[in-house]
Amino acid sequence: MRVLIADDEKPMQLILKAYFEKEGFEVMTAGDGETAMNLFYGKPIDLAILDWMMPNGTGIQVCQEMKKIRETKVLLLTAKSEVEDELLALEAGADDYLRKPFDPRILLARAKRLLGADQRLCYGALMIDLGANKIYRDGVDVMATKTEFELVKCLATHPGQIFGRKQLLDTVWGLDYIGEERTVDTHIRRIREKIGAGWIKTHRGLGYSWETANE
Repeated sequence: MRVLIADDEKPMQLILKAYFEKEGFEVMTAGDGETAMNLFYGKPIDLAILDWMMPNGTGIQVCQEMKKIRETKVLLLTAKSEVEDELLALEAGADDYLRKPFDPRILLARAKRLLGADQRLCYGALMIDLGANKIYRDGVDVMATKTEFELVKCLATHPGQIFGRKQLLDTVWGLDYIGEERTVDTHIRRIREKIGAGWIKTHRGLGYSWETANE
C-alpha cells in the first residue's frame, strides 16, 4: 500500500516514513501542498497524511482537491485544537484528524484502521489478509486452501512461538479431528511450496514456528 506524507517539517517526514516503511508500506513524502498534488497525480495513493499548515497549499486545500479526483483516504495533522477546526477538516472530506503533538504509533494505528490494514499481516514479500482469508506473495494470490490459510494464520500471528502437531491439529482441524498427526507435515510442505521455504521453521521433536528473519 502506498502512503503520501506531506509535512513541511523534514524531521517529521523522516520519522513517520521510518514507522510506515517498517510496517511494509511504500512511502512518498512532500514538503508542501503543490508537491503533494504532483505526487498524487503521478501515482495511485491509498492514504494521504497531510499537515494542515503547509506552504503552496494547505492540508485542507489539498484534501479538497484530492477528494474531487479519487476516493483516497485522507488523514489531517494539525496543531489546531478548536472543535471548529476539526469540523472544518471533516467537512473538507478528511477521513480522520489527529492533533499535534502525537505518538507516531497512534498515527500508524489510525492509518491502518482507515486502510483496513489492521486486518493484514505483512512479512517481506508476503501479505496475509486476515479479512479475506488470502495470502499474497509479491502481490499475487498464492491460492491457499482454507486449511493452509488457517495454519499460516495460526503461526504468523504468533511469530517465534513453537506449535506442536497436536496443538496445530486442535486449533486448525478442531478438537474432534480423528486422523494422523503427520497430516500437519504434509500441509506445511505444501504451504512452503507456495510462500517460500524459510518462513516456517521446523523444530525437531517439538513442532513448527513462524520466523521473521526473512523480511
